[in-house]
Amino acid sequence: MRKQFILLVEDEFIIQEKNKRILERRGYTIRQAYTLAEARSIIADQLPRAIILDISLPDGNGLDFLRELRKTSNIPVLMLTSMGTPEDIIRGLKSGGDDYLPKPYDLAIFLTRLEALMRRASMIPEMLELGPLILEPASGRALLYGEDMVLSLKEYTLLQHFVLHLGETLSAEYLYEKVWGLTAPDGDKALKNMVYRLRKKLEDSGYTISAERNEGYILEEQ
Repeated sequence: MRKQFILLVEDEFIIQEKNKRILERRGYTIRQAYTLAEARSIIADQLPRAIILDISLPDGNGLDFLRELRKTSNIPVLMLTSMGTPEDIIRGLKSGGDDYLPKPYDLAIFLTRLEALMRRASMIPEMLELGPLILEPASGRALLYGEDMVLSLKEYTLLQHFVLHLGETLSAEYLYEKVWGLTAPDGDKALKNMVYRLRKKLEDSGYTISAERNEGYILEEQ
């Protein structure tokens, strides 16, 4: 197995080298990308353990790259950028960033926040197995009898929460917060529709998602 690495996506050489040095002193393997094209090429070859991402890059916007990444992967991402208004931070987090640190920044805070992200990510195993169902948290891919279930990232995230809480009733409020990052709206049509699609895709797996009236949803054996 190839060694895991942290990917730095940053076009300023001084910042790249400063972050690379502090992370290597902590024992991390680092790969560097100065453009989004380089970042895409590295990720296509191997998924990193975490990404440190700037927004303003020579060949595009880091937020567009992040939204693209979030269609297929749950890799922890720390946004590191000079765009530091409250609106910028909200936009970065809503685009899929896990944390946001404006420049200039304190190196100790940078390191602490990055390691906190990776620590939370490491609490979920590299692979989850439930009967014929296999989930890969880093890639956001789910396999049923070895076949890709072809889930959107939100569908995958919802299924992962059900698998991690097998046999537990999960409220709509909990699921909206975990999957959409939102407070549950009046009615839960989006959630109902997604549960319906997952239920169809889980047919013949031996498991189903049931609705508990006024309580939520539960993944259980058929």
